[in-house]
Amino acid sequence: MGPASDAENILRDMLRAGMDVARLNFSHGDHATHAARIEQVRRIAHAENVNVAILADLQGPKIRVGEIAGGAIELRTGARMVLTTRAANGAENIFSVDLPTFPLLVEIGQQILLDDGLIEIKVEEKNSTDVIAQVISGGELRSHKGVNVPGRMSNLPALTQKDRADLAFALELKVDYIAQSFVRRAEDVSELKRAMKQFGAETPVIAKIERVEAVENIASILEVSDGVMVARGDLGVEAPPEQVPYFQKTIIQQANRVGKPVITATQMLESMIEHLRPTRAEASDVANAILDGSDAVMLSAETAVGKYPVETVQMMARIAESTDAHVPFRDFVASGEKALSVTDAIGNATCEIAMQIGARAIITATYSGFTARMIARNRPAIPIFAVSANETTLRRLALVWGVRAAQMEEPGTLDEMVAVVIQVAQKNGIVQKGDWVVVTAGAPVRAPGRTN
Repeated sequence: MGPASDAENILRDMLRAGMDVARLNFSHGDHATHAARIEQVRRIAHAENVNVAILADLQGPKIRVGEIAGGAIELRTGARMVLTTRAANGAENIFSVDLPTFPLLVEIGQQILLDDGLIEIKVEEKNSTDVIAQVISGGELRSHKGVNVPGRMSNLPALTQKDRADLAFALELKVDYIAQSFVRRAEDVSELKRAMKQFGAETPVIAKIERVEAVENIASILEVSDGVMVARGDLGVEAPPEQVPYFQKTIIQQANRVGKPVITATQMLESMIEHLRPTRAEASDVANAILDGSDAVMLSAETAVGKYPVETVQMMARIAESTDAHVPFRDFVASGEKALSVTDAIGNATCEIAMQIGARAIITATYSGFTARMIARNRPAIPIFAVSANETTLRRLALVWGVRAAQMEEPGTLDEMVAVVIQVAQKNGIVQKGDWVVVTAGAPVRAPGRTN
């Protein structure tokens, strides 16, 4: 979300085009701006009768340049520039950074990358406040763009004071997901969850994988997080670009295996910031992320500041729909893997039965959304329709592969539940009289681990 999508008619058209999740980037904007966007998304989603999740993306220990006079400046290759902890606005190639200890982080001869690696500089001198560098590969530097020091970022804190303030704000407004930036290890996620408990919240955490250390620790990170994001911008700066495709596939595969949502992000349709059509390589990138097993593909600058936010969502949706038509049914049971839980085993069996009998849909009654996720883990070739009395669950399921969700009144018995979910599915055009369906539900209602 950003200035390009703030107009109500633009946002409405984006929802109609297939937008499922609104990401608020807390690296930009103030709390008042984010609050206004949350209110607008929820109001328009309600009017359109669609479930849209709100994802609050914490900045994390990311170093950024400050405000630049005029918004941007051209850095010429061979020129000298200064990154300083003092106040500066780009005049005379002197730029402020938001880390007070920045000079201690770098060494003489150190490579520094700006704006996701688009600009490269090399440190020549430093003192207590300034880092003087030569521009090795120039380009246009805009306000608040990122500063990466490859191999030197591991000692920064997992949660900054800004993150804690933004977290308190986001939880107060009851966002549906919290995205944690620059996760390195499982303990980083645990630290965030401990901070959330102070507010009595258990909002799901999406761990952003954008460091090589996090890729190496992906299994343990998945154990404590509720999903992951392949954040390829910073990952492609911290690691050689040629390694990023393999990292992407590894992360997605691991997330699929444990049935947790995975988002693939960054520069997916980047050229559509300025142009009405994407490159063929970008279309292939989106398709391959889906074929890899992504639950969601994410747009950033394309819809935040781009010229064609609605057309970009429409294009991504068309690529996704075309690709999904060719994604094969994934038989995890046949692979010999042990079920993750009783609910997971039932999810596997549900998909097997549905495919064998030619069911029109799988209908699942779920309070937390867990059963729907375990069914989606199998990537069945038929629709998954989740029905819940919990509005928060309906919004959160918008992130999960292949799940369409609708609200129901909470029934008292299992028989009532089965009847109600079929009625809701008929009302929403998922099934009609005479169709075969497979229904999962639990009894007693809300009792965990009782799915059948």
